[in-house]
Amino acid sequence: MSNYDRRDRQDETAMWDAGEVRRQESAQQQRRGDEKRRSARRRTGTAIYLVCVVLGSCLLAGIGWLMINDLCSLNKAPVEVEITVDEGDSVSDVAKKLKDAGLVNSKGFFQLASGFLHYSRYVEPGTYKLNSDMDFRALIVNMHDWKQDSMDAQGLVQVTIPEGYTVRQIIDLLAEKGVATKAELEDACANFDFENYSFLSSDTLGSIDRMEGFLFPTTYTFDKNKTAVFAVDTMLTMFKNQVSQQMLEDIKNSPYDLKQIITMASIIEKESIGDDTERKNISSVIHNRLERPNSEKGGRLLQLCSSINYIMVHDGISKFDTTIESPYNTYIHEGLTPGPICNPGLSAIKAAIYPADTDYYFFALGTDDKSHFFTDYNEHLRFINSAEYQPIYS
Repeated sequence: MSNYDRRDRQDETAMWDAGEVRRQESAQQQRRGDEKRRSARRRTGTAIYLVCVVLGSCLLAGIGWLMINDLCSLNKAPVEVEITVDEGDSVSDVAKKLKDAGLVNSKGFFQLASGFLHYSRYVEPGTYKLNSDMDFRALIVNMHDWKQDSMDAQGLVQVTIPEGYTVRQIIDLLAEKGVATKAELEDACANFDFENYSFLSSDTLGSIDRMEGFLFPTTYTFDKNKTAVFAVDTMLTMFKNQVSQQMLEDIKNSPYDLKQIITMASIIEKESIGDDTERKNISSVIHNRLERPNSEKGGRLLQLCSSINYIMVHDGISKFDTTIESPYNTYIHEGLTPGPICNPGLSAIKAAIYPADTDYYFFALGTDDKSHFFTDYNEHLRFINSAEYQPIYS
C-alpha cells in the first residue's frame, strides 16, 4: 500500500471517528434533554397530584363539616315550627317537610342518617313542635307521642267530646276509644240510677235519651280499667261543676227550669256556627218568640232546622221534611222541643240564660257563613229569596 493510500485511509478513519463523536454527543444531549423533559413532567404531575389531593381534601372536609353541622344542628338560624306527620308519609316525605321548615339542610343526608337513628321505631303520625336546636336524633325522637305511650301503659285514654254531640255520638266515640263497650255505656246511661244528680229525671229511666244535654263536652282522661258507670258519672259531674250557683239562681228567677234552659242551649249550639255574639242573638230570637209571641212573626213556633235534623238522625229519616209528625218538630209544635237535642257547651248554656237584648224574630244563614238577623218577616223573606241565602238542607 502506498503512502498516499495510507494517508487517505487514516483521513477517512479520523473523519468517521469525529462523526461518531458528534453523533454520540448529539445522542447524549438528546438523552439529557429527554431526561429533563421527563423530570419536568414528573414534577408537574406531582404538583398537579398534590393540588388535587389538597383540593379534594378541602372539598371533603367542607362537605363533612356541612354534614356535621346538619347532623348536630350547628350554626342554624333559630326556627320553631309545628310539623305534621301524616298517615302513610315516607321518610322522604318527612325529610322534605323538615327541609322546607328549615330544620335540616339536606333532605338526602337526613334520609341516609335516619336508618342509623332508628327512624321507624320512633316516628309516628301526629303534629309535633320542633325547633332548629334539635339535631337529627332529637328531631326523630320528638316525632313520637311519648305522653300517649305513658297513658297506654297505665290504661288511660284521652277523649275530646265536641260541643253539640248527641248522647249516641258520645257513646260511639267512647266505645271507639276503648273506654267501655257500647253495650256497657248504653246500659249505664239508660239504667243506672245516678241519684246525686237532681237534673236527671227518673221518669225517663230505661232510655239513654235521659242523658241528652247533660254529658258535658270537653276533654277527658278516662281509665279503661274502670266501669262505664264511672265514665258517665265523670261527664255528669263536669256538667254539674260547669253550671255555677249564680247561673242556677238566674235560671230560677227566669221563666224556665234547668232542663228547658239546657234544651234551649242545645238548639243554640246546633244553630250556631259563629261566636258568642251570634249565640246570644240566636237566643234572643228564641226568647222573643216564646215570651213575646206575634202571629205575624211566627207566633210561638220556633221553626228551626236543627229540630228536624235531630228527628232525622234520631229516627233514621233520610229526607228533610218540616211536616214530620214528632214532638221535636218545631215547625208544627209550639215552644221548645221536649228535651235537649244535643249536649251543649258552656257558651251556648250562658247564651240561653243571658240572651242579647234585641227585637229579632228571624235569622238565616248567609253565603258568607254568618247568621243574618231580622225583625220582621218581609225582611227575612227577601233575604232567603236572594243569592245571599245559604240553604242548610235541601
